[in-house]
Amino acid sequence: MMDYQPLYDALIEAKADAWVKILPQQLKRSFDSTQHGDLARWQALVDSVKVWPTAQRLLDADAVQIGSVDDGRAGEFMSQLQALHPWRKGPYDLFGIHIDTEWRSDWKWNRLKDHIASLEHRLVLDVGCGNGYHCWRMLGAGAKTVVGIDPMLLNVMQFQLVKKLYGVAPIYVLPVGIEDLPYGMKAFDTVFSMGVLYHRRSPMDHLMELRDCLRPGGELVLETLVIDGGLGQVLLPEDRYARMRNVWFLPSCDTLISWLKRCGFKNIRLVDVTVTRVEEQRTTAWMNFHSLKDFLDAEHPELTCEGLPAPKRAIVIANAA
Repeated sequence: MMDYQPLYDALIEAKADAWVKILPQQLKRSFDSTQHGDLARWQALVDSVKVWPTAQRLLDADAVQIGSVDDGRAGEFMSQLQALHPWRKGPYDLFGIHIDTEWRSDWKWNRLKDHIASLEHRLVLDVGCGNGYHCWRMLGAGAKTVVGIDPMLLNVMQFQLVKKLYGVAPIYVLPVGIEDLPYGMKAFDTVFSMGVLYHRRSPMDHLMELRDCLRPGGELVLETLVIDGGLGQVLLPEDRYARMRNVWFLPSCDTLISWLKRCGFKNIRLVDVTVTRVEEQRTTAWMNFHSLKDFLDAEHPELTCEGLPAPKRAIVIANAA
């Protein structure tokens, strides 16, 4: 298992002792192979990957890059990478292998990076981080320690493989959800929640959970689906949204800002609103299931296949009081 002692030390320094007390048991429970049929296979696959020295590590480009094609190692672990399909967040360049993920997650990063406070020397939390692509970009932006949380074990295994290739670094992806974090930690300098809010049955509770992870004055970076409209307007899909059952509330931007105010955030600013394009989320060789194109109305792409407004995403930045 990965060495988590440096993480515990960083959390203790941030006065998050309450989480340190329960995190080892949370990890033990999550990594119990008897509770997940594929975990032992995934872990053996990651363990089988050889570690090669490389001078090439690039975290401030669109693709997280470790190694280069000149290292001549690509053929040695292509099968391990492919066995962890589907790869949804990226892209990555690993020893000459380009992982063209479902999402061009770099597009989202480029939309927000110039609006957020500097991550230099910050303790950062990324909620619902997937395989950790944005965590790597946060580390590349100077963060002192980056903690990603995501309950999907496949995402965690993909991260562990990438980190094994990268080497020792203050970055972690943990198989837990935000509901597993102790109430009122107030430990993190910056908290990201991107693509999570609309999956929560209670968006207000999620915003308050995020607030309670932030130190006073800390920064929230929130990205979520929104609709056009004024204050008070919210879309609650009756059944599915873009074929997803777990989409609950899509607010207008004004409504989202009002929610943040109600939850005690200040200095709230809307920095981006972008329609999600099929060039940003699509089927690839590394994620060969249906993707955004299949979820839209073929004749009216401004609508989902259910006749609802097509995905539009907003980025809002705010500070904890």
